[in-house]
Amino acid sequence: MRRIAPDRGQLLAIVAEVFREHGYEGASLALIGEATGLGKGSLYHFFPGGKEEMARAVIAHIDGWFEDNVFAPLRDGADPSAGIEQMLAATDSYFRSGRRVCLIGAFALDDSRDLFAGQIRDYFGRWVTHLADALARSGQQPDEASELAEEAVAAIQGALTLARAANDLDVFSRTLRRLRMRLGYRPATRLRARSRKVGTGFRRRSCSNKELDQDGDSTKRHPDLEGFEAEADIGSGNPADAR
Repeated sequence: MRRIAPDRGQLLAIVAEVFREHGYEGASLALIGEATGLGKGSLYHFFPGGKEEMARAVIAHIDGWFEDNVFAPLRDGADPSAGIEQMLAATDSYFRSGRRVCLIGAFALDDSRDLFAGQIRDYFGRWVTHLADALARSGQQPDEASELAEEAVAAIQGALTLARAANDLDVFSRTLRRLRMRLGYRPATRLRARSRKVGTGFRRRSCSNKELDQDGDSTKRHPDLEGFEAEADIGSGNPADAR
């Protein structure tokens, strides 16, 4: 059934889905016309520059959504932790928990990527920059924040591809869950030692710069734990990840 797009926003959304399904090169004006219910003359009325202008407009439309729902909360939020959580929630919503292709990422891999290189670079560059800034404001060292932000955006993009390749949407969900743990880490501002029971018959402990015995008494300094909290699983004997 032919559909009539009532406004430019909906028109761009429909065109975007055609690009997602067929790629830039494969998205002919005939396919776009069939999806939108518009003839070639009407399409050129909206987009005098043809398909290239459509693609640029679609990228700008997507970029605008991410500016409002991802970049601005990271950049402008008073609480950087809340901004990071908003980014993850919005990303999950936009990509439909892994069901939706990242069109800007797809354009980056397409043969026509040079046509849109500036827009693509700006989109991903702002995402990494604003996430790195939020991480730095939450207590990460600037260099570490930049590396972690780059890792996070790359993980999201890779998970979208792997989820579709493996036909397993849980890949994307698992990736976001791991990112919440990685990005949600905050350096301890007050060092204190505590121990508590976990599991069956084992004691899980946390310490600052001292190693504790099972009764909570300090026994010796642990130089590797200076300056942050770490946890050790007494049952397994393996140190927990200190994040």
